[in-house]
Order: sequence, then C-alpha cells, then structure tokens
Amino acid sequence: MSSDQPGGGSPYDKPSGGQPPPNQPPPGSPYGGGPYGAPPPGGPPPPPGGPGGQGGFGQNPYEQNPYGQNPYSGGPGGPDPLAGMPPLAEAGKRVLARIIDIIIVLIPAFLLDWAAVGVQDSHFSTGRSAVGGIFTAGFGFVYEFLMTRASGQTVGKKMMRLRTAMLENGSVPTSNAAAVRAAILWVPAFCCSCVWFLVIGATVLVDRPYKQGIHDKAAKTVVVQTAP
Repeated sequence: MSSDQPGGGSPYDKPSGGQPPPNQPPPGSPYGGGPYGAPPPGGPPPPPGGPGGQGGFGQNPYEQNPYGQNPYSGGPGGPDPLAGMPPLAEAGKRVLARIIDIIIVLIPAFLLDWAAVGVQDSHFSTGRSAVGGIFTAGFGFVYEFLMTRASGQTVGKKMMRLRTAMLENGSVPTSNAAAVRAAILWVPAFCCSCVWFLVIGATVLVDRPYKQGIHDKAAKTVVVQTAP
C-alpha cells in the first residue's frame, strides 16, 4: 500500500483550521501580501513627521529665529554660526564709538566732581579722584543702561551706525542684559577706567566668532552694523 496522504500534495498547500501557513504573517500585517512575509512593493510606510520621524531632520527647530538658526550651534560640521546675522561691527568703529561715549560720560562726571570737591591749586587731589570715580561709574552705568535698553544704541553707536543686539534673536537687549552689560563696562571705571577699557577692547579683538567683549559674553549680546 502507498504511504501517500489522501488527496496528495503538501500539507502546506492549504491552511488548516483557518490558520495561516507557516512563514506567512497573519491577515492585517503591514508586511502581508507577499510570500513568506515579504514587504509589499514600495517598502514599509514612512514614519510620521517626515524623513526623520517625529522631531527628525525634516523639521527646523529654529524657524522663529530671525537669524535663521541657533546662534549657539555651529560646532564642527554644523551650520555657519553667522548665517543670517547682520554684519558684525568693525573693530575700528567700535573703538571710535566707545571713545565718543567715554567723552560724553566724563564731561558731566567732571563737572559734578568739580562742583562737589572744587579745584585745589589746579591739581587733582586724592579725594577728588575718588569722588570723580564714583560719578564716572554711576553716570556711565545709567547712560549705558538706559540707551542700550531703549534701542541698543548709545550716542557713539548711533554715530558709527552700530547697534547692540541679543545674540539669540537679534532683538533690542532686555533690561537684565542691558544692566549686566552696563555694570561690567562702567562699575570698574570707579578706580581703573583706562586699564579696564583696554582689557575690554582686547577681548573684543581676540574673541571668535562673535567679537564679544567680557560685557557682551556676560549679557549674551553682540554688536552689529546697521543699515546706512
């Protein structure tokens, strides 16, 4: 007698009991429709949210930034950190703007100092220097803070067509940023204004890529050129 099964054929020709044959996915599988569970033509459906999926490379997380990107990115292989930013201020213009502002601050500070202490034999006394330093630091802080907070421009910057802006988005500096910037610039002028402004200028010259002085670093600001 033959040992063949009744009806002939392979036991895998037809599903038994309503179950799919081995090596074939159940109905409704995203990879159904092909032999042995092969993906359907065209491959699996793409993930939601574009090529990178949810929050992937297809989305720009800095769409609201006027500079067009995160100014703090820009590591090796990253986007240019200056892309979309207005041109940074030239060093020479920044120096001239600061000299103008120092003169504007020193004139009323000298007059107040003279009125408070007086002139003694046409020479500066020790007491006069101390009082003058207080007036210089105080008036300089108020001047820098109010003008930077209002428009980002002191008188010197307006004349040189420069502007202080928030590095993050290019806006006019906030009150906190303007206060930090003015304090670092002018409070040390109480005792060592000449040396301190030389230090500030040196940090602006050597800093990359934003040409930020110590005061800019602390306030997260940058000085840029304005349109003619």
